[in-house]
Amino acid sequence: MIVDCAIYREGRRTEGPEDFSDAVDAARAGGGFVWVGLHEPTEKEFDLVTREFGLHPLAVEDALKAHQRPKLEVYDDSLFLVFKPVVYEPESDTVSSGEVMVFLGDSFVVTVRHGEGAPLAAVRHRLEHERKLLAKGPTAVVYAIADATVDHYLDVATELQTDLEELEAEVFSPDGGGSRNTASRIYTFKRQILEFRRATGPLGPPLARLAGGASGPGVPFVNDKARPFFRDVSDHLTRVNESVEGLDRLVTDILSAHLAQMSVRQNDDMRKISAWAAMAAVPTMIAGIYGMNFEHMPELHWVWSYPAVIVVMGVLELLLFRLFKRRGWL
Repeated sequence: MIVDCAIYREGRRTEGPEDFSDAVDAARAGGGFVWVGLHEPTEKEFDLVTREFGLHPLAVEDALKAHQRPKLEVYDDSLFLVFKPVVYEPESDTVSSGEVMVFLGDSFVVTVRHGEGAPLAAVRHRLEHERKLLAKGPTAVVYAIADATVDHYLDVATELQTDLEELEAEVFSPDGGGSRNTASRIYTFKRQILEFRRATGPLGPPLARLAGGASGPGVPFVNDKARPFFRDVSDHLTRVNESVEGLDRLVTDILSAHLAQMSVRQNDDMRKISAWAAMAAVPTMIAGIYGMNFEHMPELHWVWSYPAVIVVMGVLELLLFRLFKRRGWL
């Protein structure tokens, strides 16, 4: 569905005609640009936009099917970018991603949003209150979307870091994270980081191309004066990727530590079981010998043999107990 359509001239919004072709003609005539926003459009709805703006069929196919990696594609008449905004739900500790596709031309911007995690109303509202930025043309829209997406990445990374600290405290608690769900939580957390990385990692090269070098070739349909702005966004994305890399390593280390603790705890249990079994083996052995019914037995010919055997068993048990206790087996 079409969410919004407006013409912008000199940083000011004017409502566009209902017909897209008339809107583009009006924008070009007045030195402005038209911005059309769509949310999960159907193929029929998008056919109209495709015809009016001359969008490349491969880019149109990507925009309709979604499930794309962040990327930047340059076509003859337009530029196609894909962003993956993310949303973190602290109640369920899950990371979900949406998609924003941007078609950029000399006098138009078409944004296609998939999922609920990528609202563009706030971006449009912000730009409409920053007229100097909006006056830069369609490039300002791309910059605002990229900046909002990456800034939210930083917020999500902070939330994940907080949850990771709580998980770390649980694993290294006195009981050593003995809950059966601890390993499951660690694996789930690692999957959330993987989902986050799928959104942040591939966005690096497109932003690097938009930022460009001081003397390198620019990207078509993007104002060269916007390079410093895109470099700033790229720097923020680098911080996010470094943070994600650190989170992933920490989760791996925490999982290894948890498994090591479980292994040590199992070894302690086995030592205790072995110690008690050794202590039980002494009276069992003596009782086994006396149960063989020899003719000359201390109990048959010696009155004090039975108490003596009991005392011997008790002394041996005490010696074994002290030995195992000293070695930390009990």
